[in-house]
Amino acid sequence: MKNVLLYTTLCLTTGAVAQQLQSPADTTKTIQLDEVLVSAVRATNKVPITFSNLSKEEIKKKNFGQQIPLLLNLLPNVVSYSEDGSGFGNTAMYIRGSDTYRTNVTINGVPINDSESQGVFWYNLSDLAASAQSIQLQRGVGTSSNGAGAFGASINVLTDAIQERPMGEIANFYGSYNTHKHSIRLSTGKINDRFELSGRFSVIKSDGYRDRASSDLKSYFLQGTYNYEGTLIKALVFGGKEHTYLTYLGLDKATLENNRRYNPAGEYTDRNGNKRFYDNQTDNYQQDHAQLHWSQHWSPEWKTQLSFHYTKGKGYWETYENEAEKYSKIGLPKELDANGKEKKTTFIHQQALDNDFWGTTFSANYQKEALDFTFGGALNRYEGAHFKELLWAEAILPVYKNRYKYEGLNRKEEASGYAKLTYKVAPQWSLFADVQLRNVSYKSAAQKVDESLTAFNPKAGITYAPNAYNDIYFSYARATKEPNRSDYKSYNNALYEYPNTPKPVAEKLNDFELGWRYHTNKVTLNLNGYYMGYKDQLVLTGRYNDTGYPIRENVEKSYRTGIELDATVKLSDKWLWQPAIAFSRNINKNYQGTDPGLATSTLSLGDTPISYSPNTVIGNTISFMPIESFQISLISKYVGKQYVDNTGRDLAKLDPYFVNDLSLAYEWKPKHTFQSVLFTLTGYNILNAKYTPYGTNFYGGGVSYIPAAEANYLAGITLTF
Repeated sequence: MKNVLLYTTLCLTTGAVAQQLQSPADTTKTIQLDEVLVSAVRATNKVPITFSNLSKEEIKKKNFGQQIPLLLNLLPNVVSYSEDGSGFGNTAMYIRGSDTYRTNVTINGVPINDSESQGVFWYNLSDLAASAQSIQLQRGVGTSSNGAGAFGASINVLTDAIQERPMGEIANFYGSYNTHKHSIRLSTGKINDRFELSGRFSVIKSDGYRDRASSDLKSYFLQGTYNYEGTLIKALVFGGKEHTYLTYLGLDKATLENNRRYNPAGEYTDRNGNKRFYDNQTDNYQQDHAQLHWSQHWSPEWKTQLSFHYTKGKGYWETYENEAEKYSKIGLPKELDANGKEKKTTFIHQQALDNDFWGTTFSANYQKEALDFTFGGALNRYEGAHFKELLWAEAILPVYKNRYKYEGLNRKEEASGYAKLTYKVAPQWSLFADVQLRNVSYKSAAQKVDESLTAFNPKAGITYAPNAYNDIYFSYARATKEPNRSDYKSYNNALYEYPNTPKPVAEKLNDFELGWRYHTNKVTLNLNGYYMGYKDQLVLTGRYNDTGYPIRENVEKSYRTGIELDATVKLSDKWLWQPAIAFSRNINKNYQGTDPGLATSTLSLGDTPISYSPNTVIGNTISFMPIESFQISLISKYVGKQYVDNTGRDLAKLDPYFVNDLSLAYEWKPKHTFQSVLFTLTGYNILNAKYTPYGTNFYGGGVSYIPAAEANYLAGITLTF
């Protein structure tokens, strides 16, 4: 995908700048204290978990303002896409075939997944990577201790560590489709050897590859830090505001071939029979986060962490509904026509939400000799309202902000506790055990839900390290995940027409991981195999509800199994090779589902491929440094065929695709004014492949294609002082 390619441009050049800005000894101590914030959710080589890390330097090499799903696209078994085709609007990712709604995401150990949808909408936090100290992606159940269960992966982000010296950074990028990003970062450096203030503000705008796929994204990050001896206190606020034209509707095959940039969102026919588009068919949302963290080293053995968090989210979709609706359905007085039938009208309305999420996470860690023991928990509460407001109706007296539907206040509460132990039983052998007890309750009067789930999720494993270069591990983990609001909404809507529709139930996963890690000065290699067996997995059907959320259905038994490999190989002083390869099988066993072409009938198809789960995902980066401070990288991505539903029929197939990007990066270090001036130029999809990384399911059973951009570019200059 083109946006995958946004990342690998900077390669090895900026590490020297980071080293200049920091005092090595003090920074090491600070980062160790920072890492206490994520120690409960992070894996290390001592733990039998499959994971990949991105450091501050690696993030800088890859981040041009794209959303995090695209930043992670070259990690093993990750497939990312963007609805706007160019990577700056709504984006999502699949990890081992599991989507964002099934990926546990934390920032500084605080849960970020929306409590009701369980998804993460990354464009609400645009350019977050610019304020990240490190990112870890865990595949499988992982060590997710806080927040929703991980059914394919966990992502945890650690925000910026304290800067020892004052610094500033100005970044400007411009590229195809009138894409431009402007950001500024500042830090006071450490004041009186204790305090630091830092911040970032970013603006990203793009017209998008598809018609009217515009994005207007603003984000901020402000952090105050106190660090002295064994105490670290971080107070931070961050968030973003997005205004994007809706792009979730795809194209039929004929339109894709004739006009692949076409976007049907907002299309309507006026009274004269002319095709028009509503110019404010948009998604508008603001999300603000506040976090307060206290990490304390009480002694060489004991460390504790205590965090409080609050998130405010508010926004709406605005849409022109071209299909007429009865007056009484949209809050207008009921009127009858000459035939005695209730009048209908087309209308414009906003589908809105207003939510609050707050809570606390806490942990304590004891380390001594062969023992590493952590225990902790979380208490969180969510309150959210969903409502619809009528703005305009055809042939009706003017109306504005007439709230005609209010769902009431939905509530979700979570209490969880965990304990995890790593014990070195012999010089080469380590045992790992992790147990979590989680209780979650959800109430929604409109969706007829008042349910509580208590789950016990154990994990255990063993690591064998025969020498300093090798680690071999095996682990078992169990996870339980509750349905989300959209699952209940889809069920309630279906009941009106199909009384035998099954109610969604919690899904369960047993995850087995076997892996080998090898690391020397010239080669780092990770090889692992996995088997993930599901009970009642909520698989995607490829269809969406009226507010753009995916419709899912429970499958009684299913599994995912495969092998994954990634490596970094220093071929010479000038050549670097970074492959990432995954082969898998993703199967619904004895699939019994709804016929996409005839919703009143069911299909019994035996074993079928799970939707959105390609069996082959290969990434590759070759980097060449002909001279110091100049790097050329060829970045390639191959994704095998996949299906937008669970029938396995050719009618629902997305073809394989192979995409190549080329990036150039040169860093100039002037003697005055700036520490560094970094020039970058990236060509995306340089072979001009016309591919579709994502699609949805037409109710007729075919594919609605969402295309990616053809050949395009992005150029930038980053000034560090």
